[in-house]
Amino acid sequence: MAREGWGRWGEQDEVGAPNLAGPEQVRRAAGLVRSGRVIPLAQPLHATTPIPHHRAPMMHFMGRDGGDYAAGAKRPGGFQFAEDTVVLPLHLGTHVDALCHAWCDDQLYNGFPGSTLRSTTGAQRLGVEKLPPLVTRGILLDLAVDGPLPDGTPIGRAALQSAAARAGVTPESGDAVLLRTGWLEAQQGKPNRLISFDTEPGLDEDGALWLAEADVALVGADNFAIEVLPFPAGQVFPVHQRLLRDHGMPLLEGMQLKPLAEAGATAFLFMAAALPLTGATGSPLTPVAVL
Repeated sequence: MAREGWGRWGEQDEVGAPNLAGPEQVRRAAGLVRSGRVIPLAQPLHATTPIPHHRAPMMHFMGRDGGDYAAGAKRPGGFQFAEDTVVLPLHLGTHVDALCHAWCDDQLYNGFPGSTLRSTTGAQRLGVEKLPPLVTRGILLDLAVDGPLPDGTPIGRAALQSAAARAGVTPESGDAVLLRTGWLEAQQGKPNRLISFDTEPGLDEDGALWLAEADVALVGADNFAIEVLPFPAGQVFPVHQRLLRDHGMPLLEGMQLKPLAEAGATAFLFMAAALPLTGATGSPLTPVAVL
């Protein structure tokens, strides 16, 4: 069965909704810059960055450090250096879900078969390396103006429209829409074992469709899954299915949005680029807002 975004940019398209953020959107977004203030929107990555319990934490190894020189390593001409290695799950902290990350009934975005994902080769279609760097207008819809939303709160069409009206913005074609729920802020200071990744406020299916109807290029949020948890009865990741699979819209999860809200930002230059990891289902990244 054909889906809303399938075939829109051709039968072989692997970019999806980011196609909507072209040169015109870049020029418009650049025109929003006033103070030049840059606000990073990513979580710090370390061994205790919140992560669902079924995923391994990040591992960070120093391959060469000051201890090596203390133990007698050579330092020709007095020169010294350090280097390290990181092993981490790609869906950790602030990260983007590639279009191959989730699918249904053996079909990915644009009708590509689920069999194109292999543990031995990675994603042969829709890997994160197919997503271009996104430079466009970002808008912040702040649902947490009165404090973090309670866990399990669905964010629907009416709530999004109200937040947009309060901010004086309207989602338009090619925008990156960022949703502040307050969930990540509510987890601050908790050890990972006490953080529940099974219940959180988030987008519901009708809210997701409202954003898709506006032709936005990307949806980001400060929670773990973008969508409300637990799911409505009889559904499993309905927002992932509708946005990633049906509309080809990447999802940017685990953002730090409180600094953006505190700056009073509503519309701004937004930039984000995934690591070009061939065949990967996602990537950590550092999105930024320029005011």
